[in-house]
Amino acid sequence: MKTVIIKYNAGNIRSVLFALERLGVEGVVTDDPEEIRAADKVIFPGVGEASSAMRYLKERKLDQLITSLEQPVLGICLGMQLMCKYSEENDTPCMGIFDVDVKKFTSPVDNLLKIPQIGWNNITGLYSTMFEHVPENSYMYFVHSYYAALGADTVATANYVINYSAALQKDNFYAVQFHPEKSATEGAKILENFLKL
Repeated sequence: MKTVIIKYNAGNIRSVLFALERLGVEGVVTDDPEEIRAADKVIFPGVGEASSAMRYLKERKLDQLITSLEQPVLGICLGMQLMCKYSEENDTPCMGIFDVDVKKFTSPVDNLLKIPQIGWNNITGLYSTMFEHVPENSYMYFVHSYYAALGADTVATANYVINYSAALQKDNFYAVQFHPEKSATEGAKILENFLKL
């Protein structure tokens, strides 16, 4: 089985590679279209800013490549947000795989919750083969200032200031806002489930 991690200017690639190694899988990091197309599984991670990441993807036509893929694809964090329709972060049109917008958290009145959300938060409403044997209310590790709204493709929910999509799925496209590679046993199980799809 060939697992490819898409290389671009916003990838949090090393931690994903280590997480795959712990599962006995060797990931290949590449931006080569033929190598990506030939993969059995594709992981699209991301940390950073939406508009510069989308610009980089478009310049290399990686956005068109990603949306055309037919094998299982997993977006992580910014990768998930770029798979949505639009991001409020610097007014950025994204890939539109998921028909939801990405919005910025607004400070709640009591100011008890800091933005960005950094740390552990539980996920609920788990509805995907990606979450097989992952308990409801499992805690995952999040780092983000922007969130994907709830929509028809939402397959897990989290709450921070507001209820939002912790995970999305449509056809062969899967995406999570949290970092499964940093989310202990349950995060590893999600990656393992994805690799078994």
